[in-house]
Amino acid sequence: MAETTESKKEEADYKRLHSFPLIRHTDMPEEMRVETMELCVTACEKFATNNENAAKMIKESMDKKFGSSWHVVIGEGFGFEVTHEVKNLLYMFFGGSLAVCVWKCA
Repeated sequence: MAETTESKKEEADYKRLHSFPLIRHTDMPEEMRVETMELCVTACEKFATNNENAAKMIKESMDKKFGSSWHVVIGEGFGFEVTHEVKNLLYMFFGGSLAVCVWKCA
């Protein structure tokens, strides 16, 4: 039982240490990438317990700022293969194991 408690504590410490955004892949222009990354961090912090609301906030903001047809997936342990418009994809991690994928398609 002590090992289980200790491993949970180590995992919590790991998540606390990695609370910065980590971009895994993007082809967005610099200005769009920075704005999208900041929006994702804000939404994930605001809706820390509700990924659906965070995704909705990101999608609506991206639709207003960069035109319609944006899609957002937020979660842990998912895979994806998407077709997207060139220079309109961002895949990042936040808070350790939370992944955010934002892309635009026509």
